[in-house]
Amino acid sequence: MSGYDLLRGLHIIAVIAWMAGMLYLPRLYAYHTETAPPGTEFDAHFQVWERKLLKIIINPAMIIAWVLGLSLIAFHVFAAGRGWGFLLQPWVLVKLAAVIVLSGWHGFLAGALKKFARGERSKSAKFWRATNEIPFLLAIVAVLAVTLEFGSR
Repeated sequence: MSGYDLLRGLHIIAVIAWMAGMLYLPRLYAYHTETAPPGTEFDAHFQVWERKLLKIIINPAMIIAWVLGLSLIAFHVFAAGRGWGFLLQPWVLVKLAAVIVLSGWHGFLAGALKKFARGERSKSAKFWRATNEIPFLLAIVAVLAVTLEFGSR
């Protein structure tokens, strides 16, 4: 096994953990919105569950995925000798765009957690269900970009 293969495998594992949390958190928000009025004991339980999911699973997984992803880029640029032009290939740009949008969605979900803690319910359960699949759609785009390497020279 090469170092590159290990790096790539660890990156995939980190992304799976990140996606699992990102898919589950909006579902928790939907249930929270529907069933736990602000200030109730059930509201407090949801806040603990959501905070633990974000702080223990989602945030560390995202950080690890980013660090390993940047390491993979460094490998391609330096060790594989592709140079910085590698980053301008269409499939790389699409993958990076998907990851940046996903990271923004992650930030949005973290902000929503703070609103729940303040007793605010600015989004409906229907909103959380409708947006629940955003991470999965972005993952499809990123994975297909990498596996197909469209537009590569």
